Amino acid sequence: DGKAFESCANYKDNLKLFLLLVLVYEVHVYTGAKPGAETDSNVYINLIGTRGDAGRRKLHRSKNNNIKFRHGQMDVFCIKAVSLGDLEKVLISHDGTGPGNGWFLDKIVIKHKEGKEAQEVVFPCNRWLDEYQDDGATERELTANSKYFLFLFFLAQQWRVQVKTDGDSPEPQECKRTLVIYGSKGKSDELLLSPQNPGYVYFLPRATDEFIVETGDLGDVYKIRVCCDDVPGFEGWHLKSFHLEEIHTKRELNFDCNCWLSLNREDKELVKEFPAVNEDQKTLPVYKYVVSVHIGDRWGAETFANVYITLYGKRGDTGVRKLHTSLAKGRKFQRNKVDSFMVEAVSLSHLQKVVIGHDGEGYGAGMYLRMVTVKQSQDSDKEWVFPLWNWLDTHLGLYDTVCEIATVGRRLTSSPKLPEINRKSSGLWIMDIAGSDLSDKEDPICLSFIFYGNLSHKKLPLLVTGKAIQIKDELADIGSIYKVQVTGPHSELKQPWHLDLLHMKHTGTKEEMYLAFDCWFNHNEDKCVELPALYADQEPLPVVEYAIHLHTGDLKKADATGEAYLCIQGQRSDSGKRWLNSRNSLITFARGQVDVFKIKAVYLGKLNQVLVGFKSLKKDEWFLEKIVIQEVLYPFSAHVFIHNDWINKHSRTDFVEVAIPLKETSVTSLLTKNFDTKSRGRWQTWVHCIPVPKDVPDIKVVVFGRKGKSPAQEVQNLNDNPFLLTVGDIGDITKVSFVLFGPCLGRGIKLHKLQLKDLDTKQELGFHTEAQCLFGEDGSETVTELAAIRPDKPPLKEVLYSISVHTGTLPASGTDADVFITVFGEQGDSCKRRLRHSNFEKGQVCISEMRAVDLGQLSKVLVEHHNVGYGAGWYLDQIVIHESGKTDGQYTFLCQQWLDSGVGDAQTERMLK
Repeated sequence: DGKAFESCANYKDNLKLFLLLVLVYEVHVYTGAKPGAETDSNVYINLIGTRGDAGRRKLHRSKNNNIKFRHGQMDVFCIKAVSLGDLEKVLISHDGTGPGNGWFLDKIVIKHKEGKEAQEVVFPCNRWLDEYQDDGATERELTANSKYFLFLFFLAQQWRVQVKTDGDSPEPQECKRTLVIYGSKGKSDELLLSPQNPGYVYFLPRATDEFIVETGDLGDVYKIRVCCDDVPGFEGWHLKSFHLEEIHTKRELNFDCNCWLSLNREDKELVKEFPAVNEDQKTLPVYKYVVSVHIGDRWGAETFANVYITLYGKRGDTGVRKLHTSLAKGRKFQRNKVDSFMVEAVSLSHLQKVVIGHDGEGYGAGMYLRMVTVKQSQDSDKEWVFPLWNWLDTHLGLYDTVCEIATVGRRLTSSPKLPEINRKSSGLWIMDIAGSDLSDKEDPICLSFIFYGNLSHKKLPLLVTGKAIQIKDELADIGSIYKVQVTGPHSELKQPWHLDLLHMKHTGTKEEMYLAFDCWFNHNEDKCVELPALYADQEPLPVVEYAIHLHTGDLKKADATGEAYLCIQGQRSDSGKRWLNSRNSLITFARGQVDVFKIKAVYLGKLNQVLVGFKSLKKDEWFLEKIVIQEVLYPFSAHVFIHNDWINKHSRTDFVEVAIPLKETSVTSLLTKNFDTKSRGRWQTWVHCIPVPKDVPDIKVVVFGRKGKSPAQEVQNLNDNPFLLTVGDIGDITKVSFVLFGPCLGRGIKLHKLQLKDLDTKQELGFHTEAQCLFGEDGSETVTELAAIRPDKPPLKEVLYSISVHTGTLPASGTDADVFITVFGEQGDSCKRRLRHSNFEKGQVCISEMRAVDLGQLSKVLVEHHNVGYGAGWYLDQIVIHESGKTDGQYTFLCQQWLDSGVGDAQTERMLK
């Protein structure tokens, strides 16, 4: 069963005897979500407590996953050991075997029970165990978090779970099936429904299977989620019902299921949620949420990776869902396209955030995501909006393939259909403000709501006296509203107040929007928050994070202490006054120091100046050298505002405010990541062909880069199993060439996938494989080339070259031998190609075509023949190469020599320039 040993309690004659129990320690290992975080190495652990240690144990078999230590995965292992007392440390290591052996460990959580008490101890790591990253260590000593999570057994819940399978369900197959239980106090872990007795077959047609599972105190259970793994050949599971009984309280819950979990059926779902059917509480509705993914209009914005999403609301979450089948036609997740997907789940109430990401599979995996919108159903007239306007890519933008996006609110899905006369009529904006409770004993909270329109803006002061407030205003003469800003509090607060939502509806135009501010106003701060207006059929302005770098001069007495604020002014509007210090506290700007502050604001357009306010009770003077403001949003601009002067202080009561105009702006079209780790040219490679030929031919691969090319190396398999390519220092990879050694094939091999991953930098490269057949559809070619796809620059294009071979007019000039050519250019070479035209007769011009990744300016040609057959000698006059589609793309390479082992210098190959 994979256990190396079990420790025993030792007793000494001269000590008081006591019995130490043998406990089961449940070890939860969390692999991080960074690119390349997974490992195939053997992992070892030693648990250390106040009574000793468990010894070094190998973590053999994950209890909940077939393949352990995968990207973003949690694995559970069980270790038996004599009671170790309070756990203090963990030693975790790996042996570095296998390709891509480096491992990013997020944390380890250890759970165990002793007597009436259970412990859950967290050991944070959040570091690499990799000899080529971080500090190079492959072993780490982790210390227990200062907070032990202790709970008594009676707080835990044990459930008897009965599962009924319908009669038409197919015979069960090897497939992981899990259950998650949701209650008013939280949710369970993913509970594995696996056989308790080895050899027993579960989930047979018409069978009722029983499991005992344990959870924490979940409160009132309101739903469950059932999931099957997507494994090849899985025909599905017809689930009839679930019945849960809490063993201690005898409380029973029923879940009517009667549905298929299958990708081959109508719903095409392997995840289903079911509400609890209970007389004591109302059964929650099940919705088919419509999730729309909006891809941006940027080069390389599209992705061919698998995309996953989790929706979060006030009532739980959906769990991770793969976005399988788009309701829109065509290939999904393409540039400037919106794809919609159905996600069925028990009602989540008001949505709060989504977590969206992709697995990096396929070529060009990174994607530029504008936003996600979610409707409660296809018939809903409103949708939640989750804007991002950034890259999900390991080497661009967020430098990650997963991100969390909070909602900015809800909007109408389509503009109100009104007669033109009504659209121009005046009306009122009715605004309902929802927030946290305010007791009668507390003073009203003074806030300001500022409405920005395309013509002007208007400020409305507001006294908050309760949980719900309504105000009405025409907001005349400000034009079309594009953002709302809230500032305050302008009065003393005894306790924090939370602003939930601003609901706006116009009585004339019937426009309606819900802005989800979701922020706290505290007594010790002056807050300024803003959100974009949300109109149907209009993209909301992005909320941009501005990173503000304040450079204090390196002069004598340049530093200062006081209160400070700034306001960024742009083409559209301003950011509002943003305080750099908390209320009733001061900030110090030290000599020669750069202080960085981050603010979020609705996109301001082109920045033009910054207002800086400063006041010092000590009458300090502050020498402000410059301000640099960076936008963490495409196209990643940096704005420089030069002051290079003193901000003088002559009064204790007033602020000195200076306006600093824009000096210069620099733009980086794509913000790419600088690798901390140097590449050693070792690339893990996946080649997947469908179908895989029974007799795999002798195929080698050559990798080309900006600085050279690799030696030819064997393609070890075509069935998607990774193998290692060592390419050396060839610079950025531009293309990969597959070269056939041996006789031509009867037909081409359909290429489904080609992917490369650098074992050191974790950089990934994809390649266009659509409609690609290795060695041509008829198998008559000897080389197939694919250009590398990278998000920061366009791939090299494919070029069709026309090659005209002019045989001389001397006696016996022709040849029947096979002729080969290699064309060289500034961007590499074509590899050795056999010219399919065989009519190299005296005085003839034979024309062949060659497809290759763009070679750039051609420089030379290597021509040769295999010197086989009667009269193999050949007199070559010249070769002319023309690039298809170009009027001036013609190159002439003179030869006017014999390629004959019996004539002249006896050479059968020539390099022509």
